[in-house]
Amino acid sequence: MRANCWYGKKDVRVEQVPDPKIMNRRDAIVKITSTAICGSDLHLYNGFMPTMQKGDILGHEFMGEIVETGPDVHDRKVGDRVVVAFPISCGKCFFCEQELFTLCENSNPNAWMAEKMFGHSPCGIFGYSHLTGGFAGGQAEYARVPFADVGTLKVPEGLSDEQVLFLSDIFPTGFMGAEMCDIQPGDTVAVWGCGPVGQFAMASAYLLGAERVVGIDRFPERLRMAREGAKADTINYEEANVYETLMEMTGGRGPDACIDAVGLEAHGAGAHGFEYAYDRVKQALGAETDRPIALRESIMCCRNGGTVSVIGVYGGFIDKFPMGSFMNRSLTMKTGQCHVQRYWKRLLEYVQKGEIDPSFVITHRMRLDDAPNGFSTFNNKEDDCIKIVLKP
Repeated sequence: MRANCWYGKKDVRVEQVPDPKIMNRRDAIVKITSTAICGSDLHLYNGFMPTMQKGDILGHEFMGEIVETGPDVHDRKVGDRVVVAFPISCGKCFFCEQELFTLCENSNPNAWMAEKMFGHSPCGIFGYSHLTGGFAGGQAEYARVPFADVGTLKVPEGLSDEQVLFLSDIFPTGFMGAEMCDIQPGDTVAVWGCGPVGQFAMASAYLLGAERVVGIDRFPERLRMAREGAKADTINYEEANVYETLMEMTGGRGPDACIDAVGLEAHGAGAHGFEYAYDRVKQALGAETDRPIALRESIMCCRNGGTVSVIGVYGGFIDKFPMGSFMNRSLTMKTGQCHVQRYWKRLLEYVQKGEIDPSFVITHRMRLDDAPNGFSTFNNKEDDCIKIVLKP
């Protein structure tokens, strides 16, 4: 089969690789009909995630048709059209039974490796380094899906791939980011990062009852999508001081909740601000792995007693965390990789009722063979690129 493979920093190639096979009695093989390039894939592309190996198949947002099942797959059958969740979860362990699916105790064969990095291991993840299991991803023609009864959602008739594809990751991730804010009627929610996850966080904040949502970014096309697609107010951080603008918008109090949908590759004002330069030097020296500019700013902007929700991906260590602000102002932080299977049935109902069409974030559609060009375009923010869907 054809698959998009990682070969090093900014080096991905679509190559011929062996077809996946059933390896466990709870596996299924999915023939992929749609897959996507996720913003977190760029962390791999730019060399920020350790334990990648040459030839690793990328991709964790995908869907398709089941073409083979193991003997212990009972709730899915050949011919079912399914979305695949990015977290690989057994459904039976302590954490899965609490619907904390990204903390599954049984799906990461390299848990020892993650424990050295994080103290404890998260679940296995498709196409996202050997730290999370080394599983082949879904930017391919076929994929093996472990624990298929738990990791797939059957798609009802009448819905297109593009309406449901993002239930695999970015729609539930954005929704979880908003849900962690404990939104109350009348709340103002500020979202750092107007990429696809940020777009869904903004849209979800409205679904959960926020009165006002503010999106913060520097790219005109993303800010435009935030206004037109997510119906948010916007701040371009290269043109306005974010803290001062948010204080003005909220009568000096600050947003009730702040969502960091950026993560480890954040930029400063003008992409050349002091904090950005500082963090780049620290990264080059190996003194920190991540650039937490958006996280720092969201903490400083959040109102006293408010909530900071972190759904942007972080991989290691950060510097200059404003702990004094965080502690003295009674802030709450909630975070995590998204427990997709907890949310996707609820979000599917929103789609079926016409309350949201997740396809609004798509700007580019390409063939799987065009994936290397897609990665370059997405990474360099060319051609107003915000979200790419690939067709094998």
